[in-house]
Amino acid sequence: MSFHSGFVCILGRPNAGKSTLLNALVGERLAIISPKPQTTRNRILGIVNVPKRKGSEAAQIVLIDTPGVHKPDSSLGRKMMMEVREALEGCDLLLMIVDVKQRPDREDGFLLDMVRKSGTPTILLLNKVDLLGQDKQKLLPLIDEFQQRAQFREIVPISARTKDGLDHLVEILVRALPTGPRYFPDDQITDQPTRFMAAEIIREQVLLAAREEVPHATTVVVESFEESEKLIRIAATIYCERGGQKAILLGKGGQMLKKIGTAARLQIEKMLGAKVFLELFVKVKAGWRDSREFVEGLDWRRQLEDLTGKVSR
Repeated sequence: MSFHSGFVCILGRPNAGKSTLLNALVGERLAIISPKPQTTRNRILGIVNVPKRKGSEAAQIVLIDTPGVHKPDSSLGRKMMMEVREALEGCDLLLMIVDVKQRPDREDGFLLDMVRKSGTPTILLLNKVDLLGQDKQKLLPLIDEFQQRAQFREIVPISARTKDGLDHLVEILVRALPTGPRYFPDDQITDQPTRFMAAEIIREQVLLAAREEVPHATTVVVESFEESEKLIRIAATIYCERGGQKAILLGKGGQMLKKIGTAARLQIEKMLGAKVFLELFVKVKAGWRDSREFVEGLDWRRQLEDLTGKVSR
């Protein structure tokens, strides 16, 4: 019996539905989601274990969600694009996902250039087909335009939100991936540490609660994560760039921060299956998005190295 496995990179512009697709395929909420562009800032790995079925082989699909492809204008933006390029290395397959409600433009040309230069077989996913209603004929000009601009192994209409077409997509991925080993245990669905996932859940609530430029100017760092039998204690700092943003995040009498904290705590408790005490702080760090050192320190892999170093010392 042959076993198929491999790494599949999800690539697309901001708000194309990459994270929604990752969560839907894995069946768990691994990546945070908001209507605001550039919500995803790091590579996020999700593992799909496909059992053997009649007419198909067993497989392990290792998905890599990436930040939205864009032309960066800050250290944060450059770090996000580096995450995309590193995700492309060594992948067996690319999933280029596009929003069917958006007409292709110059930014799509930037995305297509990355796909062509990678030299990796690519499947084009036409996402959000549920928004077209019954008129699927609207897809034909879009398919024609993309076919003229790049070669795709297949073109698959899907809705990541409603999961329409995802079973068919999984079948295509299993057939497309090479025979290989099981890279991760059956019960593992991601490589992310829980403290990073907790920080992302807090940032998601900031994105949902705050307005205008505030969400893009914020990031979250978990300062401490202490586990006991009955309670998990988490202390985290929300960083912003200006005093006015801090005032918005705190809210009148601290009500905004309380709202963010309550919503985040409930989500973290759901994820961990345990009672959580969450303490939030807000600090101003002017221009942090343009600080290469600070941005590099936000990478959970770097944070894990630092924590390991402190323990060993």
